[in-house]
Amino acid sequence: MTNDPVLSFEDVHTYYGASHILRGLSFTVARGECVSLMGRNGMGKSTTLRTAMGLVQPVRGTVGHFGAPANGRPSYKAATEGLAFVPEGRGIFPNLTVRENLVVAARPGRDGRADWTLERVLELFPRLAERIDNWGNNLSGGEQQMLTIGRALMTNPSVLLLDEATEGLAPLVREEIWRVLKEIKASGIACLVVDKNVKRLVEICDRHLLLVKGELVFEGDGERLMADPDFLHKHLGV
Repeated sequence: MTNDPVLSFEDVHTYYGASHILRGLSFTVARGECVSLMGRNGMGKSTTLRTAMGLVQPVRGTVGHFGAPANGRPSYKAATEGLAFVPEGRGIFPNLTVRENLVVAARPGRDGRADWTLERVLELFPRLAERIDNWGNNLSGGEQQMLTIGRALMTNPSVLLLDEATEGLAPLVREEIWRVLKEIKASGIACLVVDKNVKRLVEICDRHLLLVKGELVFEGDGERLMADPDFLHKHLGV
């Protein structure tokens, strides 16, 4: 086992057409570390996750997976090598049952681990166990979000990228997702998490990154982040 970061960005510049989205972004995520990615809407958070996964390719700079350059690598290669992405739009298979949505993703992790089984995912999400034979399009928004996270875990990832996993959900369901995130972190999976709930992110994550117009303006722990209320209000509106 090496000490190389499981995910790294080095001077990454990403564009959508002529729009310069990420501007020299550099950071790392260590093995087993939970890192939040904060910022107002339109600051490049989702683009960062998509670039990490290979869905968007940087024009300049280097994305690294497990200590090796990953530029130009398609997203399916990132997925088979240990990264899992939970996108904002969920993207479950509507014409498959809950069981089928989970089983279709099942595979060992990059080191051969198969800790996350169907049984373990259903234990983590009891509601999915109750809906096991329901079609994907018959689930509520919260249940679909649980299914998306569960499906990602079935790949036995080393790195989990979560984009607004609690957005638009009822308060009780949001609490369920935060509980699950704590358990995922405790299992040793590294996480890069985008969410608007600063309080919850500070409670759970080891370190925090804050983006403004595609540039990193803060990197540090929760104590440092919360120590400057004016800075928080300016960049996050809290």
